[in-house]
Amino acid sequence: MPIDNQSLLNRFLTYVQIPSETGHEQPMTDRLVADLTAMGCAVTTDDVHDRANTTGANVYATLAGDPTLPPILFSAHMDTVTPGVGIRPQVCDDGYVRSDGTTILGGDDKAGICAIMEALSAAKDIPNRPTIEAAFTVREESGLVGAKTLDYSRILSKQCIVLDSSGSANDIIVGAPGQNTITATIIGRKAHAGVAPEEGISAIQVGAHAVAAMNLLRVDHETTCNIGTFSAAGATNIVTERVDLVLECRSLNNEKLTAHTQHLVDCMQSACDKFGATLECTVTTSYLGYHHDQTTPLVQRVFDACKAQNLTPNPTTSGGGSDANIYNQHGITALNLGVGMEKVHTTAEQLSIRDMEASAALCLHLMTAPS
Repeated sequence: MPIDNQSLLNRFLTYVQIPSETGHEQPMTDRLVADLTAMGCAVTTDDVHDRANTTGANVYATLAGDPTLPPILFSAHMDTVTPGVGIRPQVCDDGYVRSDGTTILGGDDKAGICAIMEALSAAKDIPNRPTIEAAFTVREESGLVGAKTLDYSRILSKQCIVLDSSGSANDIIVGAPGQNTITATIIGRKAHAGVAPEEGISAIQVGAHAVAAMNLLRVDHETTCNIGTFSAAGATNIVTERVDLVLECRSLNNEKLTAHTQHLVDCMQSACDKFGATLECTVTTSYLGYHHDQTTPLVQRVFDACKAQNLTPNPTTSGGGSDANIYNQHGITALNLGVGMEKVHTTAEQLSIRDMEASAALCLHLMTAPS
């Protein structure tokens, strides 16, 4: 049974009008539970309201299949960025869906949800297929929180397809970076800048020396680094005693991520030691990176599915993380696939209907073809 493309589009137009800004996903949670149950899936939710700081819940669904075949997991997130309330989708003559320009569209990641849902609907009556699992997460947009709080004991699959990337269905994210966030405070010493400046320690001067020593922005082909905040405030006649910094480091190579993060901390510590300031610093790992080569069974499986759909596989790497990063950390081989979204996180966001259709067809093939 092929994908019903009109049903796919109708579902998308309906789902994007259900408000689900990150942390406020309850309406979308309720709709998915109802639709998955009506489809014949076994559906459960979890209680992550407090841990994930959300009104919604992660949704788990299972469509039973041949128990002798390994199951496969499909995943997308139900939250959107702001402004995502009052979305009015417009189907345009050029094959795109857009909002009216006052809000985002919500294709990130309602397009991924819809591709999975329509593939599930088409797969449910196909015999000799594996068990299909689905996980729809909350608060991906605010730090992959839903995936981090999933109950992995409910998931049997060891392979996962995440539908949450721009580009076409054949764009296969085989690698994505890990990310560390460094939050630091440099404490100097106040003094009157005109009467006794030599008695002060300028936190701004210390911070400037630290930053000047850092290797920033494009570090190498796998690693980037950026300072988001360098904050100090004070009168010009007082030596400023405090500077706050927030930095991030990303790398496709987890060893490089650790090493470059340490480089940033060392630059700040060396500057503090030089001038007699104090450093308070916290490093938080948001997620680890992953990279799968073309010999990985799931990569080969997606390549074969692309070719069966007359698509040319395009393996690539991403500059940002997704729920796929977290699945890989939990021992589930995960890839992120394109689903036609463009200009995400802006009011100019748009979705290629044709690419969403191709993504749904690819999901259906992966759900039903022999592994």
